[in-house]
Amino acid sequence: MLKSTEIKELFVQFENAAAEIEGVECWSARELQQLLGYTLWQNFNKVINRAKDSCENAGEKIGNHFIEVNKMVKIGSGAEKEIDDILLTRYACYLVAQNGDSRKEQIAFAQNYFAVQTRRAEIIEQRILETERVEARAKLRETEKQLSTVLYERGVDDKGFAIIRSKGDKALFRLDTGQLKLKMGVPKNRPVADFLPTVSIKAKDFAAAMTAENVQVKDLKGVPAIEKEHIDNNLGVRKIMIERGLIPENLPPAEDVQKVERRLKSEVKKVLKK
Repeated sequence: MLKSTEIKELFVQFENAAAEIEGVECWSARELQQLLGYTLWQNFNKVINRAKDSCENAGEKIGNHFIEVNKMVKIGSGAEKEIDDILLTRYACYLVAQNGDSRKEQIAFAQNYFAVQTRRAEIIEQRILETERVEARAKLRETEKQLSTVLYERGVDDKGFAIIRSKGDKALFRLDTGQLKLKMGVPKNRPVADFLPTVSIKAKDFAAAMTAENVQVKDLKGVPAIEKEHIDNNLGVRKIMIERGLIPENLPPAEDVQKVERRLKSEVKKVLKK
């Protein structure tokens, strides 16, 4: 069992061995060999080859994570000699550790070190996606507020706006708002947009923004004319999505955006308290 001091020492060693190459964090396989307790390159190279197989089996391109290079090293006489080396991405290092001799304490440490780091990257990526969705929902809310104001000035009340918006949903999703809520399991008292995936939220926002613009440019008034404009805009957005292989009504529902927003705010508060 590794002691706390040993873990801290290994952590520093692994951190110091990392280098950034063209914006990508990498480790030299030759240096990692020493860190993982392998004396002979031939033996360590076998571990790397197993890691490459794991990479390929996971559907990743080996060349994206294992980059063959040459490096110059000093030999006993003071002269330099060229040797083979491999630049390993963080993911590649994780696979190497997974395929190493687990009896070695350094391997046990590396398996956890790179697993945590890889997971941290995954968490960051997921948070970015969640933030994008929350921002897209806020943007749609603002666009619909602007559209409502424009329509009110042109004789459309709240009831008329709700009808127009529902007709827009039916044009985009081939389902009216009520049917869409039923299909996606959305509570009756909640906006369907709170449960749409990001791309669908942005689709609704784009159509609503076009309607708000065209109502003014074309000087449209009353529910019938504005309703037709909104339907046409949503049909146009639907056409683009289908051409790109996205069927709006078949996209799976996403987590309640209000829960996502609360979680993101909670994470920020936790960071600020540290």
